[in-house]
Amino acid sequence: MISSLTQSAKPINGSDVILRRSSPVPIRRFSYSPSLPAQKPHNSVVCMKNALHISSVSKFGTLGTQKRDFNTCKAYEADRSQPIESNIELTVVEQPSEAAKKVKIGLYFALWWGLNVVFNIYNKKVLNAYPYPWLTSTLSLAVGSLIMLVSWMTRIAEAPKTDFEFWKSLFPVAVAHTIGHVAATVSMSKVAVSFTHIIKSGEPAFSVLVSRFLLGETFPVPVYLSLLPIIGGCALAAVTELNFNMIGFMGAMISNLAFVFRNIFSKKGMKGKSVSGMNYYACLSILSLLLLTPFAIAVEGPQMWAAGWKTALSEIGPNFAWWVTAQSVFYHLYNQVSYMSLDEISPLTFSIGNTMKRISVIVSAIIIFRTPIQPVNALGAAIAVFGTFLYSQAKQ
Repeated sequence: MISSLTQSAKPINGSDVILRRSSPVPIRRFSYSPSLPAQKPHNSVVCMKNALHISSVSKFGTLGTQKRDFNTCKAYEADRSQPIESNIELTVVEQPSEAAKKVKIGLYFALWWGLNVVFNIYNKKVLNAYPYPWLTSTLSLAVGSLIMLVSWMTRIAEAPKTDFEFWKSLFPVAVAHTIGHVAATVSMSKVAVSFTHIIKSGEPAFSVLVSRFLLGETFPVPVYLSLLPIIGGCALAAVTELNFNMIGFMGAMISNLAFVFRNIFSKKGMKGKSVSGMNYYACLSILSLLLLTPFAIAVEGPQMWAAGWKTALSEIGPNFAWWVTAQSVFYHLYNQVSYMSLDEISPLTFSIGNTMKRISVIVSAIIIFRTPIQPVNALGAAIAVFGTFLYSQAKQ
């Protein structure tokens, strides 16, 4: 480490400095800078021998004259284990503690899983009473977009600085996101929530196959082996599903494929783009809403929506409006938190968290909706989820 000391406007530099002062001279400044030619200072003896390491610093910043703003900086030579006695004093910016970071990440995970479970519950309730997945998907994106637009306008959240290139790169991501979102909603309108998520746990298999055969990427053997329990578990769960529906099954499979392409496009197109996870997902929601709305109108249409709304209100009552609002709000919140968590954790930690989220949704849905499930079906689900965990470990 190279250090620079300015004493009475005369610098002292060296790779290892042992400073002994014959008379008190105030040290006005300590800074890190490139090595400069060593000069012999007045009233000081400089010895340069080995590399100098700073062993402990408690504060860093502009030095003042008050004693309470200073902490002693200890140093040691590369071949010595004990600090060198010195009177160098400096200040540092305090960094967040490791415990605080763990608490923050734990909070992200708890919110992510909890919000996802609540969304799936309300989403299934809405689809049971109001089987219009295209409109339901559109409302989810619309409410999320509205929340973020209001946040930007009121300066609750800082609006992202985007340009044409940003939206151009985001377009294929939004197309894949829209298809995956609608396909998953269609799936949950036809089959149990637990079954949809069991099939969606097979997403890593699609990721490897697409990357291998379309992009030419290769993976270690353990990655390929981890696909066996994923594919086998999903197949076993599908064959033994009591309320199997082909549209529901294909919806989950299409959702897997679409989200794989979403991730690929996102990695390729968003490199170098300085947009936070929260704002990135907000922009993605807005663009997806613009893409989805005309298709939702063409597939289902306002007449079907109005008739279905009257039927749902007559059967459920005012609570139905709350269900629709809740599923839309919680959809945006859980996705927003998941994207925000990517700013704080590694891809491996995120992948493990996603696996655990899938388990929490499956178990919660089975309990709340009292979904009938056979032991062999549960075994298939467990094998598929475990295979997903193995995949996340093998890919790192």
